[in-house]
Amino acid sequence: MKYMENHFELRVNPARLVPGARSVITLLKNYYPAQQQQEEAVKISKYAYGKDYHEVIRGKMKLFLQAIYDEIGEVHGRGFVDSAPVLERSWAQRSGLGWIGKNGNLLTKQSGSFFFIATLITDLALEYDDPFAKDFCGSCTKCIDACPTDAILPGKVVNGSQCISYFTIELKDMLIPGEMKGKFDDWAFGCDICQDVCPWNRFSKPHTEAEFTPIPEILNLGTREWEAMTEQTFKKLFNNSPISRAKWKGMQRNIKFIHINDEDEKTTGQ
Repeated sequence: MKYMENHFELRVNPARLVPGARSVITLLKNYYPAQQQQEEAVKISKYAYGKDYHEVIRGKMKLFLQAIYDEIGEVHGRGFVDSAPVLERSWAQRSGLGWIGKNGNLLTKQSGSFFFIATLITDLALEYDDPFAKDFCGSCTKCIDACPTDAILPGKVVNGSQCISYFTIELKDMLIPGEMKGKFDDWAFGCDICQDVCPWNRFSKPHTEAEFTPIPEILNLGTREWEAMTEQTFKKLFNNSPISRAKWKGMQRNIKFIHINDEDEKTTGQ
């Protein structure tokens, strides 16, 4: 993903984003759902089950900053949630919250990796936590072995342009490369495979955030229902959902790609 190379100087120097910055506060927001998709449902990444997390967490960050202001006095800062050139996982690791796993996600011993990372950059001087949590991945390679597109490479390197999430969300072309045929495992928006197989996610606990309550259609709709969905219905159902990022045409493309794979398998008897 070429855009990740942009604004590198802003990523490594928080003071370029917030003048006078002295501290980075990292917060984690659990999104692991209590409800799971039906077996016949088209697969959607868990982070997209409910309302757009950008809106949910942005509001909470404003309240958090206001609480700091009320308690301490005039404090300047900005909150970021996957919306600016901020090295969120690196700052989280340097805050001692967890370690970067082989799949590129931040991992914690207490709750695995199903959480959003929010970053508050402020001019407030603080007593800092011990940096860097110990890496507890050890010799485990389950995420590497399970990735159907071989996007996870040794050395904690992830080839984003080979990830199912890239193809189903970021790719703007209307054609998905043919070499990906049969590798999506019914994932139509994002992919959770590398997280689902991670042993540390056995400690994941359901969230209690009402805004992340799953949209019923995400839990229940199969391929035929998605294919029959009009653009008007799509916009009505997913206007405030992360799925809107793929747009109706993108979801139709993804589901058609998956459906073609399923039909081919039936034809060949595989």
